[in-house]
Amino acid sequence: MSKLKTYKFSDLYEMSSGISSKPEQAGHGSQFVSFKTVFNNFFLPDALSEYMDISEKEKEIYSIKKGDIFLTRTSETLDELGMSCVAVKDYPASSFSGFLKRLRPTQDDITYDKFMAFYLRSDLFRKTMTNNSIMTLRASLNEQIFSYLELILPDFKEQKKAGDFLYSLNAKIELNNKINTELEAMAKTLYDYWFVQFDFPDANGKPYKSSGGKMVWDEKLKREIPEKWEVKRIDQYAVVQKGDLITAKKSKEGNIKVISAGISYAYTHSVSNREKNTITISGSGANAGYINFWREPIFACDCITVRGKNDTITLMILYHLKLLQNYILSQATGSAQPHVYPSDIKILNYIVPSNDLIKLFGKMVIQSNEKIANNLKENQELASLRDWLLPMLMNGQITVSEIQKEIIEPK
Repeated sequence: MSKLKTYKFSDLYEMSSGISSKPEQAGHGSQFVSFKTVFNNFFLPDALSEYMDISEKEKEIYSIKKGDIFLTRTSETLDELGMSCVAVKDYPASSFSGFLKRLRPTQDDITYDKFMAFYLRSDLFRKTMTNNSIMTLRASLNEQIFSYLELILPDFKEQKKAGDFLYSLNAKIELNNKINTELEAMAKTLYDYWFVQFDFPDANGKPYKSSGGKMVWDEKLKREIPEKWEVKRIDQYAVVQKGDLITAKKSKEGNIKVISAGISYAYTHSVSNREKNTITISGSGANAGYINFWREPIFACDCITVRGKNDTITLMILYHLKLLQNYILSQATGSAQPHVYPSDIKILNYIVPSNDLIKLFGKMVIQSNEKIANNLKENQELASLRDWLLPMLMNGQITVSEIQKEIIEPK
């Protein structure tokens, strides 16, 4: 059990507002922290992808240093307000958005940056933040809030142990995400190379079209395709149907994700043995026509599901539909709200290569797809472990030494 001590937030941090920029300053110059970057990350990325042209004086005023905390200061909803992101290194010659607040530590032995990143994202602190925010037309927070907000913290040494441990869990999640992004990109590139540019390996292992492979005109597509390939409707190679009409009993503790309009919003215990590798297309509303792909078993309702005859064909149809995303969105119709129906997807044309090429593509991508699925599952487990341990570490109920003894290195 770690001892806790109460501090006033304003005694430990100095608050500053971000830069008020003009449109012509954006997109070039120095590294820039945006609302989106803060909202989507526990920690600032190692390299910032957005830029702002600022003066030397502004670089000093809106600087970013190790230990700085950034909070979203205004939003349309309370849920997006006061979301935190922490800098664990200096970012020279940088600046941050006027839609953010910067909290710079005025001490170096009471709060530990990596621990604070998780502390400020915890359910307990999030509730404290939203309860003390102002909601008019938009939610907002100001410096007055921090004059009476309190932090209840373990001692610095325990914060450091806890912060480093939680950071290691987060780092593993980030690594898995990077691996998945690379694997996704490789599979997509291979699909484009083989089935869009038609430079799949010919009998001699050379790129088919670039090496003079025979192309024939297809009247349906109004374009040339490789000889002996066919053009079929998607429903000849996949099952396209409306998701279950009966909404599953929802539970946060369920083991099957419930999907509505392509967005996961709950879990259920009421169904089992659902198939993996399912394409979903939002059926109605603002998201009508948007495509998602789920490698885990799901319970689908209020959306269209697409499953190929096997996983390889499912992946091929996924990449094909992604190419048609804008067209599908344009077909969303309805007077009250947009709709996309299974019949709209079933009739889409699909170029069918030889069975041998389909099998070869499967050998190239199925293992990667399974690796992505395993990484996503591991990320869910790591995030659950992190979120389960965090409140106990915050209130001193458990220490990192005890975690390592009981969980990491069980007898």
